[in-house]
Amino acid sequence: MTIAASRDLVTLVVALEVVSLPAFAMTGLRRGDPRAAEAAVKFFLVSVISTAVTLMGASLLYGATGSVFLDQIDTALSSGGGDTRSVAVAGAMLTIVGLAFKVAAVPFHMWVPDTYVGAPVAVAAYLSVVSKAAGFVGLMLVLVGALSSLADVWAPVVAVLAALTMTVGNVLALWQRHAIRLLAWSSVAQAGYILVPFGAASAATGRAVGASMGYLAIYAFVNLGAFAVAAVVGTRYPAQRLADYRGLIRDEPGAGWALAFALVALAGLPPGIIGLLAKVVVLDVTAGPATWLAVVMAVNVAIGLVYYMRWLRELFRPGLVEGASRYDVPNGVGVAIGMTFTAGLVFSVFPGVLLNPVLGALAQR
Repeated sequence: MTIAASRDLVTLVVALEVVSLPAFAMTGLRRGDPRAAEAAVKFFLVSVISTAVTLMGASLLYGATGSVFLDQIDTALSSGGGDTRSVAVAGAMLTIVGLAFKVAAVPFHMWVPDTYVGAPVAVAAYLSVVSKAAGFVGLMLVLVGALSSLADVWAPVVAVLAALTMTVGNVLALWQRHAIRLLAWSSVAQAGYILVPFGAASAATGRAVGASMGYLAIYAFVNLGAFAVAAVVGTRYPAQRLADYRGLIRDEPGAGWALAFALVALAGLPPGIIGLLAKVVVLDVTAGPATWLAVVMAVNVAIGLVYYMRWLRELFRPGLVEGASRYDVPNGVGVAIGMTFTAGLVFSVFPGVLLNPVLGALAQR
């Protein structure tokens, strides 16, 4: 909430760090587990580097414009900038790179797979949704609130980042047989989809923010649902292999159908209509100004179908042990699965309830 309310670079950076600091400790909660320790250290080091880069960019923007307030920076840059424009451009690029670490954009994504696997499943879910959403809100505020007059400079850079992010995420997800690692690479690819509208931001900044916010909202509850089911399966199969999900629809129908819905929504297939609509909204914003990026996204959506459907197939295959006992579903996790599954179904039937307010309010800005 503080990040969303930030109107200056100092408050924004401090708020981002307040989000990150407890996440370091949460990642290493499993004491005695070397993977958890490794994940926490990697996450910490990358976050420190990203903060340093962001602060360097903010200092250059302050030096070029004389202000840390987003609207004043935008006003100073739109007036021309004179001899300080090159400094402002350098500051803008460094700030974008620093925030790209937070959202796990390629090539600043190297911390994601090991951190998600080493952390407890619930913490990985938090990082994939809450932490990523915080980074995206910060990025949107900076791009739209402070750097809109430099859209002709940063839009092509963000477009390349988006293309690399969704391509690397999807291609590497194809090779995964570990459920959490697959979700980690999937979250990288999804970050690329969220970045796509800003590749066309020089033509429609307001619509770009609306499309990205709509996609981010849909991604949040769908991805939380997938991680919640993974937490349930992990109580019986800590190895989290895709093969461990075999027969989940039969053994634990509530969790199985919830995961099936989450996977088809992430893939953009019916009956997960809300996931399909999210991709259509993003493509609609991008197709005109940056057709090449829309084509790259369409190809990546097709690649994503392969690994989502491979995992989905496991849910319907006969289980390894007939008549196996039911899973032990903790009450809190059961509530999370029920809430995310219900939200997905409701928004698939009535997508306007979620998308219209976001797109309508932001497209006019």
